[in-house]
Amino acid sequence: MWVLMYVFSYSVSPAATSDKAEWRLLPTVVFQEFTSEERCKSAKSALEGSLKDAGTKLRSGLEDLKSIGKADPAQIIIAYNVECLPK
Repeated sequence: MWVLMYVFSYSVSPAATSDKAEWRLLPTVVFQEFTSEERCKSAKSALEGSLKDAGTKLRSGLEDLKSIGKADPAQIIIAYNVECLPK
């Protein structure tokens, strides 16, 4: 049995907002079981690709907002980690 572990978090720079509750959100952790390492690694690859695409779209949107003076992509940090682990 294999477990896919997915951790996602993001934080906002204190310079971007005065609301301290928005500075750091607790990470989201998700576990999913797979019967084989191959299936786990396939799911890991698909998930990483999806997260990379989402990050690219987010960065593009923030760059658009930056161009009109409404946001700065440097103010937001997004992190994720996806692992396949034997159970």
